[in-house]
Amino acid sequence: MKAILLAAGMGSRLKPITEHVPKCLVPICGIPLLELWLEKLIKLGVEEILINTHYLAEQVERFVNQCDYKTNISLVNEPKLLGTAGTLIAQKDFWRGHETIVIHADNFCCSDLHGLVEQHHNRPDDTDITALLFETDSPQSCGIVELDEQNVITNFHEKVSNPPGNLASGALFVFNENVFDKYFSTLPTNKSMDLSKDVMAVLRSKIFGWKTDAPYFDIGTVPAYLKAQYVARQYLCEKT
Repeated sequence: MKAILLAAGMGSRLKPITEHVPKCLVPICGIPLLELWLEKLIKLGVEEILINTHYLAEQVERFVNQCDYKTNISLVNEPKLLGTAGTLIAQKDFWRGHETIVIHADNFCCSDLHGLVEQHHNRPDDTDITALLFETDSPQSCGIVELDEQNVITNFHEKVSNPPGNLASGALFVFNENVFDKYFSTLPTNKSMDLSKDVMAVLRSKIFGWKTDAPYFDIGTVPAYLKAQYVARQYLCEKT
């Protein structure tokens, strides 16, 4: 299994915290978010990890070069942002033909993700992707999903004013080995595209939903970041 950590974003909504540090390196309980993701993936058995960079890329590069898992990591700098789907297309040689976890590295996840991978291997036969789902207190700011009786996604509602529930996509996906050839190979290569809005929303009937077994947060705003810090402390105390 491989993994792609999407870490190139500007972190504009998280300013002033991200004025001098990229969002993927902001600390959770004193530990850089990227370090938490890397430890989780290594424990999950992932051997090859690709990280894309752009904003304050030199900080991410310095962090990776000093971390314990640098031999497992490939860094790819994007002088111009490609969009999250554009990155996957540009880096097809890394993940094409492999089971791959795709992660927006600016989210905070308490789950060890073993349940996600297990459920992906037991998903309905006509699905090729598994999405991590979580319950949110602010559904208007998330991509809300609807599921059928098999937990297959039937609809996406991306940041709408009156969403039909609070079960949100965590923008974390497990791709089957055939996903690039079936769904990405015909997408344009010269257009910036968002993975959730431009690709996953179209493929909804091919996506199985797994509700996370532990807290999960988009830390894109200062209030959300502070809440994640509080929940992380509480969750870690409960686990020890």
